[in-house]
Amino acid sequence: MIRLADLPPLREVIRRHGLSARKELGQHFLLDANLTDRIAHAARWRHEADLSAGTVIEVGPGPGGMTRSLLRLNARVLALEVDPRALGALTELQTAAPERLVIVEVDALTADIQTLAAKHGLPPPYRIVSNLPYNIGTLLLLQWLRRLDKLEHLVLMFQKEVADRLVSTPGSKSYGRLSILTQWLCVTERLFNVHAASFTPPPKVASSVVSLRPRRTPLAPARMETLERITAAAFGQRRKMLRQSLKSIMPNPSTLLTAANIDPMSRAEVLSVADFCAIARQVNGKADRS
Repeated sequence: MIRLADLPPLREVIRRHGLSARKELGQHFLLDANLTDRIAHAARWRHEADLSAGTVIEVGPGPGGMTRSLLRLNARVLALEVDPRALGALTELQTAAPERLVIVEVDALTADIQTLAAKHGLPPPYRIVSNLPYNIGTLLLLQWLRRLDKLEHLVLMFQKEVADRLVSTPGSKSYGRLSILTQWLCVTERLFNVHAASFTPPPKVASSVVSLRPRRTPLAPARMETLERITAAAFGQRRKMLRQSLKSIMPNPSTLLTAANIDPMSRAEVLSVADFCAIARQVNGKADRS
């Protein structure tokens, strides 16, 4: 049986399987084992020695650099890969850890990851650890935020610009809809930045690794669909006062804003997550009363 330590270098795997990165798939491979090990270690919970509890879900493993690091920490890994060229490389890796690596050819945007893991007998709690494809990273995150049940931790690589939005606070240029929805449901932390030169091929932008820990309960009461509509309207015209920008979704924004203890002349970028939740509760309260 092949051991993890005996696997060939990733560059050889990429060459043998013709795994040149495809722009349309947003692929940028991480080949530095020290870096992938650092990301894998970040997924451990508190004082865990390894990742043997539960299951790690990896989206877009490509040639398997991150997968190797996760397996070295004794993780059970569900690898979701849409690129059929990568399946051969991942199958070779599976021979080194046959009981701990399940490979599924699927588009992660269409996959119910918790159901998929359970179907393959992989136990919760689930953690997602991924170098996300740049072109769908935000879409995947929004999808996962709507289904955080059984998700214990997410350690994700994004473009630095997206990571800035995830961790930003009111008053900053990066603060917006994604900041609010994510921080409402998760405790967010930027772990470290990654230089473009760490990837093959190098992207044109820097990247960041972000930790997202789902909250036991949301930061403040609100309905997600309402919060999504309000933040989309408010930040869609972020330079306008809320009494103007929210007219597209409510007939008299000033009355509702005042009832939520929000100044109607405020702009979206200065409101906290709790403020937006207060507006959402007023919107839903009015709907319930009508």
